[in-house]
Amino acid sequence: MRLVAFLGLFSALSLVSPVTALSAAMPDNLSKPTYVAPEDTIPRAQDVAFPGTMRLIVDARDNKQGVFKVQQFIPISGLRRLTLLYPEWLPGNHAPRGEIEKLTGLRILADKTDLAWVRDDVDVYAFHIDIPPGVEEIEARFQFTSATTASQGRIVMAPSMLNLRWHQVSLYPAGHYVRQIPVEATAIYPDGWRAASSMRPKSRQDKSAGGNRVAYQKTDYDTLIDSPVFAGKNFQTYRLSRRVHLNVVADDAKFLKPRKSHIAKHSKLARESEALFGSHPYDRYDFLLALTEEMGSIGIEHHRSSENGVNREYFTKWNDGPGRRNLLPHEIVHAWNGKYRRPAGMWTPDFREPMRDNLLWVYEGQTQFWGYVLGARSGLYSKQDTLDAFAAIAAGMDLRVGRQWRPLIDTTHDPIIAERKPKPWSSWQRQEDYYNEGLLIWLEADGIIRRESGGKKSLENFARTFFKGKNGDYGVVTYELPDVIAALNAVQPYDWAGFIQERVYQTTDEAPKDGLTLGGYKLVYNATKSDFISANDKRRKQLDLSHSIGMVVSDKGVVKAVMWDGPAFKAGLKNGLTITAVNGKAYTAEMLTQAIEENRGQMNKIEIFAKNDDQYSNFLVDYSGGLRYPHLEKIVADETAGEGGQIEGGIDRLLKPKTR
Repeated sequence: MRLVAFLGLFSALSLVSPVTALSAAMPDNLSKPTYVAPEDTIPRAQDVAFPGTMRLIVDARDNKQGVFKVQQFIPISGLRRLTLLYPEWLPGNHAPRGEIEKLTGLRILADKTDLAWVRDDVDVYAFHIDIPPGVEEIEARFQFTSATTASQGRIVMAPSMLNLRWHQVSLYPAGHYVRQIPVEATAIYPDGWRAASSMRPKSRQDKSAGGNRVAYQKTDYDTLIDSPVFAGKNFQTYRLSRRVHLNVVADDAKFLKPRKSHIAKHSKLARESEALFGSHPYDRYDFLLALTEEMGSIGIEHHRSSENGVNREYFTKWNDGPGRRNLLPHEIVHAWNGKYRRPAGMWTPDFREPMRDNLLWVYEGQTQFWGYVLGARSGLYSKQDTLDAFAAIAAGMDLRVGRQWRPLIDTTHDPIIAERKPKPWSSWQRQEDYYNEGLLIWLEADGIIRRESGGKKSLENFARTFFKGKNGDYGVVTYELPDVIAALNAVQPYDWAGFIQERVYQTTDEAPKDGLTLGGYKLVYNATKSDFISANDKRRKQLDLSHSIGMVVSDKGVVKAVMWDGPAFKAGLKNGLTITAVNGKAYTAEMLTQAIEENRGQMNKIEIFAKNDDQYSNFLVDYSGGLRYPHLEKIVADETAGEGGQIEGGIDRLLKPKTR
């Protein structure tokens, strides 16, 4: 539209807009309130010392019903009004995930007399208490009621083990940075159970002295929240290095049977991690690993530990595939990336202040990248498993067609927007794609650095400068996007700002896969499943046909996912349908894959008969490409390059171990 025409149109609209606005306004004869913003009566966090030390006692012995009983003593130093907060914005969750609904039976006492409390009518995580004159300390009593089924949330207390997460069983006074609030914590565990945490006990009492009671060394509230506990009846600790330990709890003792070679690979993980970054920003590090189907699965980073929940057969079915062995490499990387070096928007002075997640493509994306690299370097993943994982990730990201409307940067808000709940059309809506697409971006950055430097440098140079800190320093150093760009340019000059703008902030038609070709590989498809995809299907109890008919089906025949605009989507299929027949024959997974392969190159449509509750429908899937699964294929340079014309590329060098 020409400017003159546009101005003329604007002038015409301006003549009629007052009339339009008047006719659309609420009639004068209706009641119309005026909004008054509520007063914020909760003190803001200040970087000043809290006067006194909180004492926290958690009775965690009710492993039958999953109830934690809490006593907390809080000095108040002459205050007449106190606001207590329950942790809401939780580091590692990237969202407000405090389970306030599970705090029950709250009583506030002073000299054994109940005081009235009032929940804030805006911030429901805050409780206001008026304090009588002369009171120097109050006591809070309450319970944290663990979920008893997965539908209620994550189960943190089970018959054979528990996960004591201090943010679930404590309150803290508003008005102070949490690092300024001293606390002494004590836990009482079921008789005979053993516990592990990055916090060390100062004393223990056995059953004869009043229960399995562990008093932990005095610390600050920030460190307490960052130091969860795994405890259990079936427990074992393995020393991986002078600073790193693997603490394992299991539903049954029969699953606690790792071979020496298994522990050796975890030990190598500890060495490879410190070799990669050239430092250790912790005085000690404790892997907390649960082999369980009783307690909820988890993977959460902390500075000196990590909470990891995997399948029971993690050790006993080692040869069935890599399974979730990528979890521990990912979480230990966070000690450097995410905990020591942290985006400024994700560091907050307390657990009430909202976090800003826009740099999660660095925080989680580069951690995902190094997690797979360290998995391969340590032997927890084979090199082929890692290549197969890269292929699956690249192909899977290509299916996220929502990139056409939603740039990667916007997915960093997904932990808050979607709360990690299932989505009906995840390939169009997108999910937390900053993990795996972030991996691809950093793989490409590695390839660019290698190319531009003539093979003299790699992303490892960035890791050793940007994330390296003082040994034993488990504090926090924050960064912003310009710091990332400057650090990349210090390693290898390049238009990194333009690179990030294009990869992170703009919509695209396909996933960033140049890192594969720069690294010496190309993405191809054939009719053979990789061992990685087979193991993933087995673990998830599913049949992944994403790259053929565009659908994932559970082992019960229930449609788990349909790729937006793919063949199954165009036929009308959706999540939740139960497939009962394929091409007129009773459904089995084998029948469906056979039908897809037999239709390769044919003009026929695949008939899928499915039900939704009591409604049955027939879906005609127009697809003749046969089974398709992603793989990486080595790029052939020339016949003089060695056996088969293959040369060692950047990805080959990237996955090589650095330590013996």
